[in-house]
Order: sequence, then structure tokens, then C-alpha cells
Amino acid sequence: MEFRVPLYFLALAVFAMGTSEFMLAGLVPGIAAAFAVSAAQAGYLTSAFAFGMVAGAPLMAALARSWRRRTALLGFLALFAVTHVIGGLTTSFAVLLGTRVLAAVSYAGFLAVALTAATGLARPGRALAVLLGGTTVACVAGVPGGALLDAAFGWRSAFWVVALLCLPAFAAVWWIPDTAAGAKPAGLRAELAELRSLAGVLLLAALVNAATFGVFTYLAPLAGGSAPAVLAAFGTGCFAGVTAAGRLADRWPGRVVAAGGPLLLAGWVVTALTAPGPAALAGFAFVQGGLSFLVGSTVIARILHRATGAPTMAGSYATAALNAGATAGPVLAGALWGVVSPFWVAAVLVAVALVVGVVVRKAFAR
Repeated sequence: MEFRVPLYFLALAVFAMGTSEFMLAGLVPGIAAAFAVSAAQAGYLTSAFAFGMVAGAPLMAALARSWRRRTALLGFLALFAVTHVIGGLTTSFAVLLGTRVLAAVSYAGFLAVALTAATGLARPGRALAVLLGGTTVACVAGVPGGALLDAAFGWRSAFWVVALLCLPAFAAVWWIPDTAAGAKPAGLRAELAELRSLAGVLLLAALVNAATFGVFTYLAPLAGGSAPAVLAAFGTGCFAGVTAAGRLADRWPGRVVAAGGPLLLAGWVVTALTAPGPAALAGFAFVQGGLSFLVGSTVIARILHRATGAPTMAGSYATAALNAGATAGPVLAGALWGVVSPFWVAAVLVAVALVVGVVVRKAFAR
């Protein structure tokens, strides 16, 4: 029987930390103006955060693989809170960029430990849906909330709000049993060897997430005055998608990817071709957010399902794959800004992902 209560406590903490990741999409215009940098340069703060997640996930998971779980989770959460206090005070763009990397490293460590713990409490698809549900709720509330806070009180207020959100997160994590990381872990080299068999699925996850974040990071400047509504629509779609993945990813993973992938590609192409107005863009954002997280979460669930030989590192592999895409997508879309729209960048990335999906289709057999 699945024991769900601790999962929801972990999801509350992930909500607090995920708010920081997603709020930047609504803060890009304000930060760009405050530091006299371009929107594309301000968007690199998202890439810095994602880079910290990519590097931090395996490093922190390796460091904490023998720690007691509550101890590790509380330590990572404390570091995360401190980085937001510094970020809210700094007047240097370079320092702000550095705090984003450190915040991401701590979040990566937290999420890697949480994902590994969660798969011991529920099936991978269900566990992932609950934890990423915290992330998508952060997207629904944090992204438009960040834009509104920026407009009302300035971008720094969003950093202070995240720091305050860490307080109930501390209380939530305190309810997690302070168990050992698990049975005595196998050698780290043996767990790292699992990467060879997972490489194709990890690449697929990274490509799908690169497409998602390549658009998401620049939705605020693309949407203009309707940014809060469009970002909220995207976040709501993400929540719907990850909820659906929780019900479908363990039963029919191959069908979800085979049907959802082409629909996701078609959606990005149509959005790029039609240049929709504010109302239509909100509709597209909802649908594409839903499809992105439905497909992406299903792929990540397969990573957790198949990484049986890496019991303490599996969560870090999933976290790194997600954020490798979240690093590459905004960088690529930002570099091509003014040449092609982020919607076309997302379409190309999903098209490549579909090719990779054909190659690794056996990984989605039940």
C-alpha cells in the first residue's frame, strides 16, 4: 500500500523551492531594467539556476548518499533560504547570478534525495506526480505572482517571499521520518555505471524540457501586458499535465509518449505560425504546458523505474536530465532571439526528441 502523507509534505517543500525556479519568468523585465541588461541576459538567470541543478544533482546526491534523509533535506533547505536573503540584498548582477547557482545546487540536492525517498513510498509515476505537483503549483502561483510582485513592490520582493516560504517548508520536512538513506549503498562506481543504459532516456527528457523552458523563460516579454494571465495559464496546464502523468505514466508510458509527443510538436508549430493574440496565447500556453509536463513527467518516471541499479543516485539522474534541458533551452532561445521565435526553437527540439524516442522506445515497454 502506498504511504502518501510524507509525499505531500515533500511536495510542500518542493513548492517553496520550485517557486524560486519559476518566478524568474515573471521577473525578467524588472531585473533587466534594474541591472541595465537585455531581456536575453536576464533570462540567463534561469539558465544559471538550471546549470546549478544539473551539476548539483549528482554531486549533492553522491555527497548525501549515506546521510540520514531528514538531515540532508533540512541542510539543503537551509542553504537555499540563505541564498535568497543574499539575492534579495545584492546590487550586483554577478552576485545575483552566483546566488542562483548556489540556490539551484541546494535545490538539486533536496530534490535528488526527495525523489529517491519518494519512490520508496509510491510507484515512480505516482511519486513523481506528487512531487512535481508541488513544482507546477509553484508555477501557477509563483510565475504570475512574481510578475505582480515586481510590478507592485519591485523584483526583490519576490526573493523575500521565497525566503519566507522556506519557513513552513522547514516545518513540513521536519515531519519526514529521519531514516537512513537506505540499505548500505552499493559502490558509487556501480551506480554511475547505470548511466550507460539510461543515456537515451535521459537525452529524451532533456530535449523535452529544453523545449518547455526555452519558451517558458521568455513568455513574459512575448506576452507583454497579458504576461500574468498567460503565465498562469501555462502553469495551470503544467499542473494538469503532471496530474495526468501520475495516472498514466506507470500504466501506459509508451502510449503517452507516442501520442503526446507528436501533439506537443504540432502545438509549437501552430503557435509559431499563427502568432496568437493574448487570449489565444493563453489557450496555447495551457495546452502546451499540459502536454509538456505529461510527456516530460512520463519520461522522468521511466528513468526512476529503470534505474534499479542506482538506488541512491536515481533521483539525481532524473533531476540532472530535467535541468540539462532547462539550461540549454533558454540559452538556445536567447541566442536566437530576434532571428526565430522561441516557439520555433521548441518545435525543433521536440522534433529531435521524437527521433530519440523511436530509438529508445523499448525503454517504455512495461
